[in-house]
Amino acid sequence: MTTISHLLKWKQQQKKFASITVYDAVFARLFSEQGIKVMLVGDSLGMTVQGHSSTLPVTIEDIIYHIHCVRRGTSSCLLIADLPFMSYATPIQAFKNAAVLMRAGANIVKLEGGSWLSDTVNGLTERAVPVCGHLGLTPQSVNIFGGYKIQGRDLDSAEHLLTDALALEQAGAQLLVLECIPVTLAERITHELTIPVIGIGSGAVTDGQILVMQDVLGISGDRAPSFAKDFLSTGGSIAAAIRSYIQDVEKGWFPAIEHSFQ
Repeated sequence: MTTISHLLKWKQQQKKFASITVYDAVFARLFSEQGIKVMLVGDSLGMTVQGHSSTLPVTIEDIIYHIHCVRRGTSSCLLIADLPFMSYATPIQAFKNAAVLMRAGANIVKLEGGSWLSDTVNGLTERAVPVCGHLGLTPQSVNIFGGYKIQGRDLDSAEHLLTDALALEQAGAQLLVLECIPVTLAERITHELTIPVIGIGSGAVTDGQILVMQDVLGISGDRAPSFAKDFLSTGGSIAAAIRSYIQDVEKGWFPAIEHSFQ
């Protein structure tokens, strides 16, 4: 069984790792068999599975359903689960909803936001709920951002993201996802934090990488982001594509410059 302790050890050893979103038992089993040790039941399912234009319609019940599905496919992975939009607006809401996700089979809950979540993160960890933070392009804030845009490109916003990252770690977060920020900023945050950092669209400088499974397999259609790579097109099979993804991440070949933001 993969635990957060393994991820911390890998960071200390500078051993990069690949992770992926997953929503059902069949893919969970396949991914586990190919060597994926960290999976995420993400609210990205709102777009990839349910067909919505954003993640906002996803409910706690949706996440619970997919956690159960994934756990039937693999018992050995470290399973992260998203707290969906407005399910952690207050600490009490976060405590209640995180408990439900943990009972369903999650090992760690992920929430989007910075230092304003410090009390919530601290309260969750005090109550034995591990937390993964999520900074940068946080999809639940799409209406605030005015779209899915790169974050942290100017000095002020970069410093703010670093401050938020440090605040989340100080509050007790055990893992952090950085989405769509410049490589130099991702490298700085990864170096400053002692907890493992997983990147998506943030260069190969982070401790680990995560991609939506549909993007790894090139089946996102016109929704495929520029930071993703279609591993199935050269892999020949889904299993081979996942093995190629893992290898490229571990060797630092993915993401390449063309999949990153400067």
